[in-house]
Amino acid sequence: MSYDPLNTPNDPHTASPVTASDAATASDAASPVTASDTATASDTVTPAGRTDTAGTPDPRDNAPEAPHLDFAGSTPYEDYVHADVLTHLQELRSEDPGEMVFLVTTQVMELWFTVLVHEWETAARALREDDLPRALDALRRSRRELEALNASWLPLAGLTPAQFNSYRGALGEGSGFQSAMYRRLEFLLGEKSAAMLVPHKGTARAHAELEKALHEPGLYDEALRFLARRGHPVPPSVLDRDLSRRYEPSEEVEAVWAEIYQGDQRGEEVRLGEALTDVGELVWRWRNDHLTATRRAMGSKQGTGGSAGVAWLEKRAAKSVFPELWTARGRV
Repeated sequence: MSYDPLNTPNDPHTASPVTASDAATASDAASPVTASDTATASDTVTPAGRTDTAGTPDPRDNAPEAPHLDFAGSTPYEDYVHADVLTHLQELRSEDPGEMVFLVTTQVMELWFTVLVHEWETAARALREDDLPRALDALRRSRRELEALNASWLPLAGLTPAQFNSYRGALGEGSGFQSAMYRRLEFLLGEKSAAMLVPHKGTARAHAELEKALHEPGLYDEALRFLARRGHPVPPSVLDRDLSRRYEPSEEVEAVWAEIYQGDQRGEEVRLGEALTDVGELVWRWRNDHLTATRRAMGSKQGTGGSAGVAWLEKRAAKSVFPELWTARGRV
């Protein structure tokens, strides 16, 4: 995003219209500008500041020179952001100084997962209410947020195996696939699995939220229902599917998207398709960045928590998000 320069009188590249103030005499125009020239004709400038003809001080001279520093309790910033909580959540388990960046990066990712779940639930709800502009706004925001999430890999992308091993043991059985918020994110993308609730049975809130998300329509489900209400032939087998199961590609849905993409390129359905495609592409990039960082840090060793490590991530990275949006392009 770029910004235009201020249109100031000293800018040689900009021209300003003539105003009433240009009625100054030629002798005035030739005289140098002094501090007193900033006052209006009705102002009087005194050592104490500006006053009008009635002697009333100008409020511009009473502006505070420093922010308010003294608060009865915590600062309003702290009350809103809870920075003291956030910046003291790091409980290191090794003596290695590199563990701090690993832990903080992981916590930052969890916060971005939370934002993305919020955006995609907002978009899904808007589509359910046939409010496409609100859905597109949420999807566009999520695109920028996904870019920020993906950039979170940068501090970890160059870890050598020895560097990772220096604190890997401190993780114990902990593994990213145990993240409840990431699981909610995957559920919204159509990657449903009842088995993935099991790791959270000991955490009541996380388990309840995941169970609710398991049985609700995902983002893509709501998009397809939206298209069906607009007259597109989305098959009943897709619209009435068991929402607790993983979404499976449909040739009929592929045909729907192909027809949409052959139409008005500025149409609302195309814009919806492109917004979803942006999300799908950036999620795919996230998965591949995760795969690459893991390969560099630990090679093909088994992952923490009993996962298959790189082999499992390779399988995930090969899957497309919103699959028919990609395959339909070959039919246009």
